[in-house]
Amino acid sequence: MSLKSLFAVAVAPLALLFSPIAFGQAAPAPAPAAQPRPADPALWMVRDADTTIYLFGTVHVLKPGLSWFDSAVKTAFDKSDTLVLELMDPEPAAMQSLLVKTALAPAGSKPVADQLPADKRDAYLKAMADIGVPPAAFDTLQPWVAGITLSVAGLPKLGYDPASGAEKVLTLAARDNGKPVIGLETAEQQLGYFSSMPPTLQLAFLGSVVDDYPKLGTELGKMVDQWAAGDPEALGATMNEGMRDTPELARILLTDRNARWAKWIEARLQKPGTVFLAVGAGHLAGADSVQAFLAKDQVKVERIRY
Repeated sequence: MSLKSLFAVAVAPLALLFSPIAFGQAAPAPAPAAQPRPADPALWMVRDADTTIYLFGTVHVLKPGLSWFDSAVKTAFDKSDTLVLELMDPEPAAMQSLLVKTALAPAGSKPVADQLPADKRDAYLKAMADIGVPPAAFDTLQPWVAGITLSVAGLPKLGYDPASGAEKVLTLAARDNGKPVIGLETAEQQLGYFSSMPPTLQLAFLGSVVDDYPKLGTELGKMVDQWAAGDPEALGATMNEGMRDTPELARILLTDRNARWAKWIEARLQKPGTVFLAVGAGHLAGADSVQAFLAKDQVKVERIRY
């Protein structure tokens, strides 16, 4: 799996908060299909005598018309008192302030295009032209900003709509039903994952995104199909294809976070109630998944078959 596709199923929805750059100049998405396409993504449950926590893997950007918020997923959501997401969208002004603090490159830095290896520059410039974003927009920014932007800005042209993403649908449903919504992380934390990376890792991330840009539609479509079929094993195997080359990035964006979230779940089990916890599907797939960390602490996770 490419790092680019990783954003849709695993990496935090932080990328979608870059909408002024990432989506502002993209072509409009095609009209949704007339006939809804059924989907039955995987759902798990952790419980004790007085607490139930549902674990649901999301895709942060989907095509309209995919019918997943029904059946067991909707039943679990309706039973829950609280919705827990990776991140609650911050106010635009607060997000802008955070970007100013974290995204700017150190004084005297070269433009991002000049920092890339020579054999990737033409592809980078071509990809930026394809999404309609001038490369000069990143001249004063750190490379990770260009990487995130390029990771999501082409999605509308492929028919993906941020408003159809699972988090958006769940958040609206929670608000309509008066359910509290909380986040496991803050935007400041998530921006920090990228801004604290050394320049070499940021450029490795950007370079991988550039390499994978032409394959985005095929790879993302494959992962959405695996998610819709409720096949986390296949999804985990697909994800692991792209992890071997950048283990440090996988540690920062997936493994360490999964370990922390497992501890959050264990702590939450100490309080009564019912929780619907929805995080990127990649966090619930593979050998270093949230469930794997729970199992290490002898916490039983039950797959809900439907």
